[in-house]
Amino acid sequence: MTGFEPIILFGIILALALNFVNGLNDASHSIATVVATKALSPAKAVLLTALCNFIGPYLFTTAVAATIGTAIVTQNALTPLSIIVAMGAAIILVFVATRAGIPISSSHAMVGGILGAGVAVAGLSAIILPPLVSVADVAVYGIAGGVIGAIALALFAASFGEDTKTGVILGALFGASLVIPVMMLLGLLKIGGLLVIVLFIFISPIIGMVGAFVFDVLISHLFRHSRRNRMKRIFQPLHVLACLVQATAHGANDGQHAVGVITALLVSSGLLLSFVVPEWVILAAAFAIGLGTCFGGWQVVDKMAKEITKIRPYQGFCAATASSAILVCVTHQGIPVSSTHAINGAIVGVGATRGKNAVQWRVVREMVTAWIITIPLAVVIAYAGYFIVAFGMSFL
Repeated sequence: MTGFEPIILFGIILALALNFVNGLNDASHSIATVVATKALSPAKAVLLTALCNFIGPYLFTTAVAATIGTAIVTQNALTPLSIIVAMGAAIILVFVATRAGIPISSSHAMVGGILGAGVAVAGLSAIILPPLVSVADVAVYGIAGGVIGAIALALFAASFGEDTKTGVILGALFGASLVIPVMMLLGLLKIGGLLVIVLFIFISPIIGMVGAFVFDVLISHLFRHSRRNRMKRIFQPLHVLACLVQATAHGANDGQHAVGVITALLVSSGLLLSFVVPEWVILAAAFAIGLGTCFGGWQVVDKMAKEITKIRPYQGFCAATASSAILVCVTHQGIPVSSTHAINGAIVGVGATRGKNAVQWRVVREMVTAWIITIPLAVVIAYAGYFIVAFGMSFL
């Protein structure tokens, strides 16, 4: 034991509070389309989402937690105080952005907080930077994938009578984005840490968007002669199943944020000798995010169900399948991502099948801007916050 017991306890409570708030605000996004299409009642949707968010952290490895706790900054930069300041910075940024109506990711805010506080403790050398060869590999694969994707999706769009210009743009984005996780899964591209986190800020919503777009076009073509009632009977249960998988993946990815932070706290205080996640930490984090969903999911589901219009069960199925696929893959690879961004990207893709005017591009631009600025803002807040807190503690 060290003299850090009170601060460690405070840090654990703060980390679990973050998971609770995540469940309160974000967890129900994955099931809201089911309520919008009247596949489930709000009560059933929230309870099922809470259950899925609870079991999510148990169905996957703790790879996301390890990334947060070991792959962003060096271990000497992770002190109990720096970890608590990082969480505080994330909470402040998310709160202010939410009040201002700016959609930001709590995942990325947490990453930025760890970066800023870590640099405050140990300088720029604390940042775990990728080797230049990894950056070069990403660039080469990305360009090749973009070219192939542009050609393939342009031909796909033309064959179904869609706009080929849109196909080229979406194909280039999709190809450049898809090739990175595919190469990682095949073991041909070995990247991690900060590089992969930054890349997937853009990759996960792009894959969700284009994947949902392609899926929607295919299903619309295959069932073009089917009556709406028949499509509803087929896709409504599939939509529910896809959303439950999506909610489970959300719990597995976002639920591990507290797991990583708490384990890093225990290691930094000497209570753990290495980064091995205790079972009680997983249980506590899963319980916190599930409880948050139960308390706040009702309002979130009701609000989103009223705002989401002109979405049919098969479209909800397309969006949920695309976003859940990317969430499952990135969680397996240990990459902390914004579940909400992946889901929103998929919904944009479904909307784009009705033409570019069917998507509110102003909202999309705001989302992309938020993706870009979240980590830098969190870095600044945590960096300044560490020195302010340390200065204040010097008088105690």
